[in-house]
Amino acid sequence: MLPIEESDFMEKKFFAHETAVLDAGCQIGEETKIWHFSHLMSGCVIGRNCNIGQNVFVADNVILGNNVKVQNNVSIYSGVICEDDVFLGPSMVFTNVVNPRSAVCRKGEYAVTRVGRGATIGANATVVCGHQIGEYAFVGAGAVVTHDVPPFALVVGTPARQIGWMSRHGHRLHFDDAGIAVCPETNERYRLTDGRVTLESC
Repeated sequence: MLPIEESDFMEKKFFAHETAVLDAGCQIGEETKIWHFSHLMSGCVIGRNCNIGQNVFVADNVILGNNVKVQNNVSIYSGVICEDDVFLGPSMVFTNVVNPRSAVCRKGEYAVTRVGRGATIGANATVVCGHQIGEYAFVGAGAVVTHDVPPFALVVGTPARQIGWMSRHGHRLHFDDAGIAVCPETNERYRLTDGRVTLESC
């Protein structure tokens, strides 16, 4: 991907609604759609086949992978990295400074937040900066994440606490005495060992 140029609009490599604001120097992958009143700042990188909903703000140095779905009213601040296939629910919130003060400039203290491949962050959830959301983790609606979330973990509440595990297709996993669970949609097998879940087979 290269920074957007006038020719990109002419060739229709991506779709942007006429009310969207795309600063020069942002990078947008093919087949990505950007909807009403959204603003992408220079220096952000958006992958292929993403969907950027209405009233979304994407700051400089944000990286979104391929097939990322961003629902309405989400602000993604500098320091956030989302891998492929991430889902960001309506009005969820990222932060990028641990101790913000209006009168104190902390632009040099932005913390990195990484959201792993296939993870879901539910509507109105808040992710406090500097944490890792593991691949295929599921953050429930309204949760407040104040620590790292393991891969495949299901977390809910304020502050977020883990209450179970989720498959890649978003189903609760129920492990037997041998530590094996099967996704009811795909029949994929998962193993729980020492508090970590791994995908065994398809």
